[in-house]
Amino acid sequence: MFQAGFPGHGFTVAFSLLLAAVPAIAQTAPRATTSRPSPWQTAAGGHMEFEVASIHLGEPGKFSPPTFALNIDDTAVPPGGFFKADFPLLVYIEFAYKIELTPEQRDTVLARLPDWVHSQRFVIDAKTPLPNPTKDQIRLMMQSLLADRFKLAMHFETRDVPVYALVLAKPGVTGPRLRAHEQGLACDAPWTAPHDPESPAVAPGGFVPKCGNVNATYRSDHTVLLGARNISIDHIPLYLASLYKFGRPVIDQTGLRGAFDFSLDWTPDPNSTTLTQLDDDSELQGPPFVDAVKNQLGLKLKSTRAAVQTLVIDHVEQPTPN
Repeated sequence: MFQAGFPGHGFTVAFSLLLAAVPAIAQTAPRATTSRPSPWQTAAGGHMEFEVASIHLGEPGKFSPPTFALNIDDTAVPPGGFFKADFPLLVYIEFAYKIELTPEQRDTVLARLPDWVHSQRFVIDAKTPLPNPTKDQIRLMMQSLLADRFKLAMHFETRDVPVYALVLAKPGVTGPRLRAHEQGLACDAPWTAPHDPESPAVAPGGFVPKCGNVNATYRSDHTVLLGARNISIDHIPLYLASLYKFGRPVIDQTGLRGAFDFSLDWTPDPNSTTLTQLDDDSELQGPPFVDAVKNQLGLKLKSTRAAVQTLVIDHVEQPTPN
């Protein structure tokens, strides 16, 4: 099994990755500051709070699995209105604000915060006032809890930074492992695994039983297999950035719209975990990971600059457990 970060944070099955459109923390002067709610926050109902919530320190060597994966997927959560998780503060911030930090971005954020933000886990056990809340509604409740109990103050700034843009390698053409979801298995249809899960080329994302989640695993031949069904194309850059150290945010500039199924497999390069930085407007070449993205998905990574929303944490305090 291949996992990144803390178990259950961004992954289900092998792992389910987070989705968001907010690359965070870049070291350049801010162009603008914004605190306006995102469209998903407005759609979820605005300000919400847990009916009751307790917080206590996580026990060393003991991890309590979350009620559901704290990722940016929009999948349904178990009914009943109960929430429990056991993670460091930054995981809760990412979940509450529906953002995904790359490893480099996470390191930058943590460098500006007290050590306990990284080292200490907090078990949050809460009940919602709704019997069957949506995931976004629980995010809103988590925002309120973070502000009240952790005294979290934060905002987003728009900054012009170097990025890698994911674009079509050939205009109007996708690769064999990337196809419109409507051409594949419907989410409510009975699911059966491909006959050969080691070769999912004929069924992009076909090894993933549940729509809306991204799954990945190490295989017996030491390759990594990644895939999803019924996801937005702008989620794919976030998945890739969570698996590979790009050194900068990765954004979607494919121009594709709608829901897609995809699968991607590649051989990790043990000698290189960070892609070489390129001059603006140059095309990224190799290693095998990048080749796989181009040959299987029909996409390529191009070095450029773009305005991105950047997370800035202004204040945070360690809560008193209860």
